Amino acid sequence: MGFMDKFKNRFKQDEKAEEVSTKYKEGMKKSRQTFSGKINDLIARYRKVDEDFFEELEEVLISADVGVTTVMDLVEELKMEVKRQNIKDTKDIKEVISEKLVEIYYGDDDEKIEGLKLEEDLSVILVVGVNGAGKTTSIGKLANQLKSQGKKVVLAAGDTFRAGAIEQLEVWGERAGVDVIKQGAGSDPAAVIFDGIKSAKAKNADVLICDTAGRLQNKVNLMNELSKVKRVIEREVPNAPHEVLLVLDATTGQNALNQAKTFSEATNVSGIVLTKLDGTAKGGIVLAIRKELNIPVKYVGLGEKIDDLQEFNAHAFVYGLFADMLEETE
Repeated sequence: MGFMDKFKNRFKQDEKAEEVSTKYKEGMKKSRQTFSGKINDLIARYRKVDEDFFEELEEVLISADVGVTTVMDLVEELKMEVKRQNIKDTKDIKEVISEKLVEIYYGDDDEKIEGLKLEEDLSVILVVGVNGAGKTTSIGKLANQLKSQGKKVVLAAGDTFRAGAIEQLEVWGERAGVDVIKQGAGSDPAAVIFDGIKSAKAKNADVLICDTAGRLQNKVNLMNELSKVKRVIEREVPNAPHEVLLVLDATTGQNALNQAKTFSEATNVSGIVLTKLDGTAKGGIVLAIRKELNIPVKYVGLGEKIDDLQEFNAHAFVYGLFADMLEETE
């Protein structure tokens, strides 16, 4: 069974899934045009699958920011699969590439989609990331999504240093229809988070989402601040934070991978929110993050609208990357 058959089986008789695959297809247009275009061009120039073909394929994958080590592993696996299936013609390799990309993401457990881990009572989500990555916007969109699932959500404006950050979170709070707990600009972030926890408990909230500062110029201070915030959360809510989401800007490619490494050292990052995937040709960074850091991508930003933050699904992602090519082979 080829990738498209598996994909369709997975998405059959499910309108929501159909909507998800459409969002990925539309949202990943830039990555697809570059990626599929280059692979189609490669397949057109090579009739047979040989060493030269694989060398050029490596270059295409690296240019999509899949990451060098990930590419090397992927190409090795492709070579083995081509030998196993006795594939001679390059046009028969599209399906195999698609399947291997999904396997790279999920490993052996192809059914697993890693959503948020929420508790029965109060769940605390700590959101970290550098300024400009789309942290506050992602918090607003996530709050909106959780609220639409019937959860009572409170936001804590812990980014007290960036000009306008508190106001920006308030605007998103209004849009999503959730309460925002704040203090004045420049106040102690840990104190704001403490207030947020108290308020969330008093309101019997299901989820508290905490915004944090993201100045990387002084890494030591930032990491100390995050550690302090984390200690306050741990003290007030057992086993919290339940999720530490790192927001990364997909358009920065390999730079996003470096940020992920830095933040992983300071906090136990449990998942990635990858924003602006619709604005980049570097969509392969999703695979690099998963393979090189072993952190799941939990959400991706596929547009500007409040409902454009999608739970990450590697099948839909690969479909978004290859849709035009795969549909041609139907």
